[in-house]
Parts: sequence; structure tokens; C-alpha cells
Amino acid sequence: MSRQPVPLPAEHIPPGTPQWRTADVRRWLDAVPARWAHPLFAVLALAVSVVWEVAAGPVPACTSAEPCGSDWSGLAVAAVLVLSLYWVWRQPRLAIGGLAFTVLALAVEDGVTAFARPSALAFLLAAAFAVAGLVHRPAVAGRQRALALEAAGSAAQPLPDAARTFRRGRMSFVLAVLFLTVAGFGVHQALGVADAYEKRAASASHLSGEVTAVDEDDGLLTVTAEGRAYRIETAFPEDFPVDTRVDLVVDGDQAVLVAEPYDAFGWELLVLACSVTGLAFLVNGVAGRLGARRLRSGPLPVLHVLVREGEEDGRTWVYAADDTEGRRPVLWFHSLYADDDGGEEDEDDFETEDDDPGLERLAATLRADGPAPPLREAVLYGAPYTGAEVAFVARDDENDPEVAVECSVTSVKPAVPLWNTGGPQARGRRHIRRPVEEIAADLMPSAEPRVWRAHGFSRGLGAGLLVVQGGGVWAALEDGPSWHWLMLAVALPWLVTSVATATTWRITADRDGLWVLTAWRVRRVPWEAVLSVTHRDDGIDIGRAEDDAVRVSPTGWAWLERRLGREPGAQRVADELRALLLRPDLRPAGEALTDRQGMPVGPPLVALTVLWGAAVLLLL
Repeated sequence: MSRQPVPLPAEHIPPGTPQWRTADVRRWLDAVPARWAHPLFAVLALAVSVVWEVAAGPVPACTSAEPCGSDWSGLAVAAVLVLSLYWVWRQPRLAIGGLAFTVLALAVEDGVTAFARPSALAFLLAAAFAVAGLVHRPAVAGRQRALALEAAGSAAQPLPDAARTFRRGRMSFVLAVLFLTVAGFGVHQALGVADAYEKRAASASHLSGEVTAVDEDDGLLTVTAEGRAYRIETAFPEDFPVDTRVDLVVDGDQAVLVAEPYDAFGWELLVLACSVTGLAFLVNGVAGRLGARRLRSGPLPVLHVLVREGEEDGRTWVYAADDTEGRRPVLWFHSLYADDDGGEEDEDDFETEDDDPGLERLAATLRADGPAPPLREAVLYGAPYTGAEVAFVARDDENDPEVAVECSVTSVKPAVPLWNTGGPQARGRRHIRRPVEEIAADLMPSAEPRVWRAHGFSRGLGAGLLVVQGGGVWAALEDGPSWHWLMLAVALPWLVTSVATATTWRITADRDGLWVLTAWRVRRVPWEAVLSVTHRDDGIDIGRAEDDAVRVSPTGWAWLERRLGREPGAQRVADELRALLLRPDLRPAGEALTDRQGMPVGPPLVALTVLWGAAVLLLL
């Protein structure tokens, strides 16, 4: 029997509030942005084209006439480009301006003929594709808003008092100031490096010499000037072949190329990273403040809906008012509680006080150690559309007599998967814990032990990690003894364990309990010691009475499996194990012999890794 939604007291439902019913919801979902306009595709196209252009585009050689110093204009263009990639996802209007600026900067730098290069042309086409999606998304959002207003009719209500005092952006502003201050410090230091060089060059000797040897591996030039040989570091040894004439600035025993006077790349990189991050937080804070202000600007359309907390990610999912089974979500967003004290929250900070019931509920949800969150009746304030800000009023659960006001801290997004459009799983079923009765209906009593083992996605993940492991060993050993070996020593145990587990994990259930095969051992867990079985963070946790949970991880890549419209294999295993735990009559009658329990492959994999490392040392 299905569980009824948690009711909302009638006095908290404004008179005349219409129900957002399935028929209206379907029209709203039909008006979502086209799949090609999803930001992911634009970001991927831009990222690939930028990498291609950086690798294939011409790099002017450093010369005495045009030395390579600090390129602040190029750094500004790079910052705008990186921000534009982020804004494609978060701030469409700013992304259009940022992409236009970068295309114009490329045309000014290299001329319009630059787009005759395949890499530059690919970037131009990727930018045009991204802009087309950025224009399409707000246009479609207007259609969604019109449909939401049509469903709401003439019903309009002022925002609840608690939501009117809800503020956004404080933490974003604090982080923006922090990162921009660090960026300013980096600019100061980079300018200091340049000033120090200018002062040294003013009193130093200026010589002209000839390159007599080039060590490209170490980036060193041997330059002979006035009968003396100087060894000089250079970032571009290929630009100075043997017999090339170069100019030097010599100060005592130190000499640098006039073409490469100083190296402030580290400080410039710090400026780029911190300025991009700081500006992103600053824009987020301003956008959050403006969105919250628009929400408080006047009476808002209201809709009677159902809401539910996501089990794994804390999202708030909205359902049609007549979808009492919660079969098809309409939209989602992240939300936080509003209170009458005017507390200020931020979309990048989900921390609250320890005694906040909202935090406790969210933590229990994310840990998956509590009951599945129920559907709740709610009144939604604000016209929902892609990118909108909304608020809602609902009770937390049946035992809570008070209603809570929550405000969105991320924009509204339609509950439409990127690649798959069919079935309840693709439409958000992942956020509902399947009832034990439903799982038990698919399980028949068996005399033979039941065995669950690594599936295709899990083995694929293990194979990928094995490639990473082999490449990491090669890269660390390639240059002989170095500090990279320390990184290898830290990462290798985790990689070996993950590869062995992902490729060969196995759980065997028999009449007395579970045999759990991981990378290094087979563990016995009697049924009476099992408290719970959950799927969390790409792993299966088997809670035991006498100690901590037995964890099998990784058991696949749940994110990718869901994006492909599949139920994660490990999730299905955890559901069936939980059904056996709660329904003893479904447990196997037989006992699992040794050949059904599996054998750990961690030790053989260690031996294989050692052999691979020895082979690398012999080959290099």
C-alpha cells in the first residue's frame, strides 16, 4: 500500500490556489530547452576547441626586440575565457558577452585571417554553437513561464514573511573578496619581479653571444660571449638553436636572455586562478541577491504541488499535485530553510547550526541511514521555469505540526535526463527507495546460495583505473629516483585496492549470512549481525552490530549508469540484500562452499604491479 503525502494544513494554503496537475505539467515539460542546448555540449565543444587552438596556434618566438615578459592583456583574455566556460552553465547572458569578447580578442591579435586555421575556425564554430544554445534557453524559459502562469491563473499571493527576510550571497561575497585579494597580491608580486629585473638590467652589462650548446631536456643554453661560457635557463630552448646570436644581461655570475628577462609565470598563474574564482563568486553573489530581490518584489503566482527531498543529493524535487505516487518529477532545485530572523544563506554554503532540524534531515538523507523521504504537500511561490527562483511552504514530516518555509538557493531545472527520456528510472525514480515488497516480488526462494558479482560497469571502471595505475607507475619511474616516488607510494595502495575490488567484488548469501569478497580478504557476516545494507558513494555498506560497516567500494560508476538511463547495478544488489535481510523466508537454504565465495586478487595484483615497475625500469 502506497504511503500518502504529508498533508499541508488548510490554513497554510492560500484561498484559490490551483493544483498543478499532470496535464499542465506535461505541457510544461514539453517546453523544456532542446537537448542540443544543454550546457554540457557547449562546454565540451568549447573546451576541445580551446585545447586544440592552444596546441596548434602559432606562438611568437621570444626575441630581443620583442621579449617575453608579463602578458597582462593575454591573461585577461584567458580569465574571461575560463569564466565564460563556467558562465555557459550558470550565467547565460554573461557567457554570451564573454565569448564575444574572446572571439574579438583573437581577431584583433592575429587578424581575421586567423580563422583560416582549422583550430581557430573550430573555436569560432564552438562559440557560435554555444551562443545559439544560450539564446535558445531563455527563449524557451519564457514559454515555460507563460505555461506556469496559465496554470496558476489569477492566484497571486505575497511571499511568506520568513522568505521575505531570506538573503543570498554573503558567503559568495566573502569568498570573492578573499580570492580577489590573493589575485591582487599575485599582481603585486609579478610586478615586483619585473621591477627587480629592470633595476638589475639598468646597472648590469649587456653582451651579445653565440649559442654553442642546447640541452632541451633541462631547458639550458650554453652561450659564449666575450670568451666566457654562460649556462642560461630558458623556457623555449627550441627557439635558440646552435649558432644563434642572442643578447644577454650579465650581472656578476648571473646571466639571463634579453628575450626572456624574467619568469613570473607562477605568480601569473596564481592571478589567473584566483581572479577567475573570485569573479565567479562575486557574480554568483550578485545574481543570488538580484534573484532573491525579484522574488520579494510583489505578489507571486502560487501552485499546489508535491515535493520530496532527494535521497542521495539533497535536491528538492517537485511533482504534480495529483502524482501521489511520486512517479514523475517535474523540476528540481536545492533549497534552504528561511526563518523570521532574516538569516542570510548562500548557494555555495549548505552548512547550518548543528541543532538545525533541516541539517539533520539532510544529513540523514545523504547518509541513507533513515527512512526514504516522504512526499509532502506544498504551496509553490513564484512561476517555475528553467533558471527561476522559487520558494515553498510544507511540513517536514507527519510528526511535525509546524510548517517550514524554504527558498531555492539554486535555479530551477527541469527533471528531464540528458540522454534517456523513457521510463520512471530516467525520470527520477533514482530518488525513491524501492519498497521491500516490490523487491521481494522479484525474488523467489532458493536452495542454492545467491551470488552477486562485479558487473560490466564495475569491471570497466576497474580496467580504467588499472590503466591509470600502469601509467602512473611509468610516469613516476621514468625520470629515476625523485619526489614523484612519494606520490606513487601514497596513491598506489588505493589504486590497487580499487582496481581489485571493482573488477572482482562478490557478495554471496547463504542460510547463515553473507560472504563478502573485497580486494584482500573474504569476510563472513552472519545475518544476525547485519543491521542495514545501503548503496552510497559508489559502494555497498553492510552495517554490522559488533563494529563498523563492511564496505565494498568501488562497485561501479552510479553517476554514469544513471545518465545512460540504467539502474546502477550495485543499487540493485543493495536492494536485494536488504530484502533478504528483512524477509528471512527469502534467504537461501544451502551453505556456500569455498568455490562460491571467491578469492581476493589484491595480492596477485601487487605482484603484477611490481613486475610492471621492474619492466619499466629495465626498459628506460
